[in-house]
Formats: sequence, structure tokens, C-alpha cells
Amino acid sequence: MATRKPRDRPLRPWFSSGPCAKRPGWDPGDLKGAFVGRSHRHPDGRARLREVIERSAHLLGLPPGYRLAVVPGSDTGAIECAMWNLLGPRGVDVCAWENFGHTWLADVTDQLRLPDVTVHRADYGRLPDLTRVDFTHDVVFPWNGTTSGVRVPDAEWIPRDRTGLTLCDATSAVFGMDVDFGKLDAVTWSWQKALGGEGAHGMLALSPAAADRIATHRPERPLPKIFRIAREGRLLDDVFDGFFINSPSMLAVEDVLGALDWCEQAGGLPEMTARSRRNLATVAAWVADRPHVRFLATDPATVSPTSICLTFTSPTLDALPPQGRHDFVARLCAKVEAEGAGYDIAGHREAPPGIRVWGGPTVDTEDIALLLPWIDWAYAETEKEFA
Repeated sequence: MATRKPRDRPLRPWFSSGPCAKRPGWDPGDLKGAFVGRSHRHPDGRARLREVIERSAHLLGLPPGYRLAVVPGSDTGAIECAMWNLLGPRGVDVCAWENFGHTWLADVTDQLRLPDVTVHRADYGRLPDLTRVDFTHDVVFPWNGTTSGVRVPDAEWIPRDRTGLTLCDATSAVFGMDVDFGKLDAVTWSWQKALGGEGAHGMLALSPAAADRIATHRPERPLPKIFRIAREGRLLDDVFDGFFINSPSMLAVEDVLGALDWCEQAGGLPEMTARSRRNLATVAAWVADRPHVRFLATDPATVSPTSICLTFTSPTLDALPPQGRHDFVARLCAKVEAEGAGYDIAGHREAPPGIRVWGGPTVDTEDIALLLPWIDWAYAETEKEFA
């Protein structure tokens, strides 16, 4: 491992896992045509929101009959909108193996207080036993564990003839990896992840079965206004046709339209997922050559190509108490950031001590390759301090 201080820095040293790096070539001037100072309910404003819906559905290849809406509150608002509207008629199985899965579990048990809940839990770095999930129940799970770097390898574990609904938080998977939408009934994501858009806006896709559930199920619980996508036993069609429940940022809308332009021009969804795979391959080759670095994911089939989570091991580190390991990583990340070589690479505060490098499609592989020597240098310098 080379420990000499590198000379070359990433051209775009932004590796945050959310909000994520803007698309290559992004410039604030791209927003000059935004529909600002006007009502988003004007036909021209609504047309832009409708365009986001239609182009997103087309690029992702949503199955026929699926409905897509822009909703408030980023991915959090979208997945909670789905849970508050859909859950209750059946038992619920919740799969939780990292911070956000645990958050949705707390929603189901502590906020919705549903009586029949089965939990499938695993430690950071692992998946629970998915063969034990009961699909006569509704199932809540993240496709990709953003804070653990552990994803489901595919959707083969989900039956097509299920009688319950599948509610999937897919925010760090959509546009960055292959997602089988046909196995999912409520799918959520945000613009700030793989598209590098701005925060506060979410996307909610519903299968025909989920739409039927909303039309027939009236939750006894109160629904906040921003979750009200049905009325008197029917889905509100306007919400899926560019009507926003409260007031969106039209700057953010303009920004995501530019991101969709870039996605289309770059080669569409196949090129987006290919960019993520190339980023992961670059990191994987680096990890393979370093005995003190490993993926947090223990199964290679579950390693995320977007939220790439890594942990360190060495005699020096292994002798440290948990807080000492956190301090080690904090110093390492501070060294990289002070050199302008990589921002926001620290792992999530709830995850085991380590780093997290966003490898989604808005990140260039060349920048990932230039970041890695800086991590080598910072690791060596930090280990000297703790030796």
C-alpha cells in the first residue's frame, strides 16, 4: 500500500450518500428556466410535474398499470405515505438490517401500532433469512440498506402470486441498480439519491393491487394532509397526474428534469446501472489488494454498488474500544476532506465504524479511482497517531 501523499485529486470530490453528487456537467445556470414565482397549480407548472412522472416511469420501465406520483417529504415521506395508507388489513412482516429498515419497523410498531407484526432482523453487514418471509402478509423492506451497503441480490425470493402487498423503500437502488418493479406493490425513492437531484421530494409508485387496496381500505388512523392520496374509497387521480399535495420547489423540479435529460442522453437506465457497477468494481479491486479493508457486507452477492460501505481492521484498530474506532475513522475522513480529496465519506452514525462512498451513477469512476489513494494515505497517517 502506497502511503506517500497523492498529488491528483478527484475533479468532483463529492461522495455523500444523500444528497448525492450532482450529475456530471451540472451548473446552477441550468435552472434559469425554472417555473418560479408562479403557481405550481397553473397548467404550465403542473405540466412540469407531470413530465417528471411520465419520464421517470418510462426510463425505469414501470409495468403497465402502475401509478406514479410526486409526493412531499423525500423518500421518508413517500414510504410513510405508503405505510399509513396501505397497512392494516393483514399482518405485516418487516425486514430490517440497517438504520432505515429499523426506522420503518419503529413506524409499524410504535406509530401505527399494528397488532400482528413479524420482524426479520439482521446485524449490519448481513441480510435476514428472506425465505422465512410470509407473503400472505404485507411486507415492508428496503431494497438497498443505505447505511450498511447491503442490498437484496434480486427479487427471486418474492413470489408473483403473493396475496399480501410488498412495500419497498428503494431510494438508494432506483436508477443505480436493477430493481424488479413487477415484484413490488409500493415503491419509493427520492430525487436526491441516484439522480443527484435536490431533497424534500419523493416518488411513490403503486401497483394495481396497491391502488385497489387504497380504494377499498379506509384506515382507522388519522392521516396527515400530505398523506391523503385517496378520498371516499378512490385513489385521487390528480395526484398521479402532476398535482402536488402541498407546494413543491419548482427549482427542484427544474433540476430533476435536467437530471432526467442527462440520464436519457447518457444511455438511459442501462448506462446508469453500468456506471454504478463500474464504480463498485473499482472499489472492489482496491479492497482485494488491502488486507486491512473489507466490505461491511459479508456476502459478495449483497454488496451495494451505490452506498459502498467499508470497514477497517488491523492490530492497532482491533485493540481500540468502540469510541476509539469511531475517532480513528473521524480523523481519517477529516484528513481526506482537509485536502479537498473527498467529502462526506464517513459511515452513517448508526453503522459500525467505517467509511461510505457513494458509487451511484452521478459519480464518475475516474473520481472514485482518484479518491482511493487518499484513503490509503489518510489511513496510514491516522494509524501512526493511534499506534
